[in-house]
Amino acid sequence: MAINYDDRIPNNVNLSGDKRLQRALETWQPAFLDWWQDVGPEGFQKDDVYLRTAISTAPGGWAHFGHVKMPDYRWGIFLEDAVPDRRIPGGDHAGEPVWQEVPGEYRNTLRRIIVTQADTEPASVEQQRWLGKTAPSMYDMRNLFQVNVEEGRHLWAMVYLLHAYFGKDGRDEADDLLARRSGDADKPRILDAFNQPCPDWLTFFCFTMFTDRDGKYQLGALAESGFDPLARTCGFMLTEEAHHLSVGELGVERVLRRSAQLTKLDPNGDARAQGGIDLPTVQKWISYWFSYSLDLFGSELSSNAADFFGAGLKGRWNEAKDFTEHRALDQYYRLPVVKNGSVVEDEVPLRNAMNEVLRQSYIADCQRVVKRWNAALEQEGTDFRVSLPSSRFFRRQGIYAGHDFNREGDLIGSEAWQRQQDEWLPSAADRAYVASLMHAVTEPGQMAHWIAPPRKGINGQDVAFEYVRHA
Repeated sequence: MAINYDDRIPNNVNLSGDKRLQRALETWQPAFLDWWQDVGPEGFQKDDVYLRTAISTAPGGWAHFGHVKMPDYRWGIFLEDAVPDRRIPGGDHAGEPVWQEVPGEYRNTLRRIIVTQADTEPASVEQQRWLGKTAPSMYDMRNLFQVNVEEGRHLWAMVYLLHAYFGKDGRDEADDLLARRSGDADKPRILDAFNQPCPDWLTFFCFTMFTDRDGKYQLGALAESGFDPLARTCGFMLTEEAHHLSVGELGVERVLRRSAQLTKLDPNGDARAQGGIDLPTVQKWISYWFSYSLDLFGSELSSNAADFFGAGLKGRWNEAKDFTEHRALDQYYRLPVVKNGSVVEDEVPLRNAMNEVLRQSYIADCQRVVKRWNAALEQEGTDFRVSLPSSRFFRRQGIYAGHDFNREGDLIGSEAWQRQQDEWLPSAADRAYVASLMHAVTEPGQMAHWIAPPRKGINGQDVAFEYVRHA
């Protein structure tokens, strides 16, 4: 679908044909821009950044690249093309025509789902607002800003749904999305991972690798929704999300490669002595953010998840394509649980385990990336390999919260946890060391000492291209 750029708010939803909705969104737009100037990327609002902007929702050639100042970025509202005669993929309504309006009995639940997803988008921009000042290269700075502007566009996508389908309640929720702040003591963001600081680029790469990958699977579950406008919105958001994941995946790989290179250069095999981030420290960041991101899926056993699936509001990953039985009734899921001080397998109703089903799809995806990272380490000639901890390790939500597990997922005592946690997770000293390396590199084509250069530039450009032009 082509996008109308003649409108003040670019869109492919015929916004000009709904004057009331148009006026409401045009009233919200100045508040959004105020929010962007207040807590968006700090210090770079006047710079020209080489950004991609959506010009179509058709596969292939959907984006235009060019230098633009971030406050002038053409945020907008884009939905995938409607699928003729689309049917609800899963749940009690499986096979029925999808809804074009919000079903009254699911109104509050659907609004809650949309608001929770929407809240993550501005939160990540707020978390990352200072990172431009310590970017390891102009290439990386541009990637940060691309992620930021697209998170802003994803906020627009969800706000459109709130304004278009939820009346005054939706407008109030849209206003609140700009009032909350990541990490604020009084009005924090809804999900805890989006209140965590993002003070360094290793954290940013792990966040975009693991936490944005959670976003991929949450969007994928919503793309299976019986509420068609939500499904179509999330379908196109997934197209943009792919870049965010690649920033994280390739960013961590470049840190691992450089660490391996510096380890070999040092007579004692010490990457820190050579000014790099040693491989065991990168592993700690991986363990921390993988585990933190697992919590975003919710509890392993959840009546809410069962209700969402049963109502047809969310589905499993690729529900329509990968499953033949779409109601998940009278089916069971084998789940490790803690009973009498031991981990044992229990059979639970499949619908109640839908969060865990989605989480396992996510874990398999993360494992594929780890395999690629280890292939890169092998190419660099080191025997070190990174790994993901057990999904029971370092959990603060769900059935494993309140128990102490080692990286292998074995129950251990609290004393053993206290004694070993700094071996598994970033210590205060680790964080201070990584922070000490964070200094901006602003010469095009140059990289910070602790990270390897990318293998290619963006959109056919050279790595040394001037991705950010300072005002």
